Amino acid sequence: MVMKKFINDPQNLTPELLEGLALAYPGKVKLVSGKIVVRANPKPKDKVAVVTIGGSGHEPALTGYVGDGMLDASVAGDIFAAPGAPMILEALRLFKDHVGVLLIILNHEGDVMNGGMAFDMAVKEGIKVKKVLTCEDIAAGINAPNEDRRGLGGAMSLYKIAGAAAEAGKSLDEIVALSQRFGDNMATLAVTMKTATHPQSGQYIATLPDDKMEIGMGQHGEGGGTGPQPMATADVVAETMVEKLVAATKAKKGDIALLIINGSGATTLMEMLIVFRKAYRVLESKGIKVVYSRCEEMLTVQEAAGFQMILAPIDEEQLGYLNAPSDAPYWVTR
Repeated sequence: MVMKKFINDPQNLTPELLEGLALAYPGKVKLVSGKIVVRANPKPKDKVAVVTIGGSGHEPALTGYVGDGMLDASVAGDIFAAPGAPMILEALRLFKDHVGVLLIILNHEGDVMNGGMAFDMAVKEGIKVKKVLTCEDIAAGINAPNEDRRGLGGAMSLYKIAGAAAEAGKSLDEIVALSQRFGDNMATLAVTMKTATHPQSGQYIATLPDDKMEIGMGQHGEGGGTGPQPMATADVVAETMVEKLVAATKAKKGDIALLIINGSGATTLMEMLIVFRKAYRVLESKGIKVVYSRCEEMLTVQEAAGFQMILAPIDEEQLGYLNAPSDAPYWVTR
């Protein structure tokens, strides 16, 4: 099958999409040094800056969450590739005069390696920086070690909480503790029924039979451990995933929780809302109250069909930060 995408030279995808983002939202973000997106309205230096890194091709993640009340900067790599350590260090240097910098890294090999190198260099330069790793994917198993758990769409909510806490004037140590607590209590599980093409090569990143789905497939086509399974109804898939997420998070009766359905790119809002409805009802039947929710595309994989379900028991402090004002291109809270 021939790839059909509205693109120009495949080698220019990342700079062109970042230029488009900056032109579309000039009051919210601006582009510096080619692949570093920063807030158009800089945060005062007496507040902690929040920075993240990651490959392009997953829009609106990650750069779409730079803005007031959320990220101060996002360092973009090429399509499905981590940004280099020198560019990450350049971004951290932009905030060397702030009271602190929080670097949020999603657990993928290249991001962890390059982000770690940049972090170490920044520390040697005297930049007050700390890092948090998101690793909430439970496809490898509920009790899998953190190094085996990928960072997925749950990071967007962590950006919101950390960004709001920074706006409120919390210290770097306080924001790290808050972010780590949220990350530790969060779990994500994905399901895929059609994989994506790599927009630079036109090749499928993985294969999946037309009549099959796979719960736990990674955003770059990595296997989920369960293997392909027959397609099932929205209710069956939603309930299966909720049960796994509840077990992973240890959510219980009386808890309040965040529930997000994150579309992978080709799944319709109709399907996502039907899945959300069932997930909400299953949690309700367990006495778990959903107090914060989103149902939209956040971290996508080109034209992949499927979704990520994200669940996190939260507390009133975290809920307050989720509801705090923000003005990023793809997360606006008034």
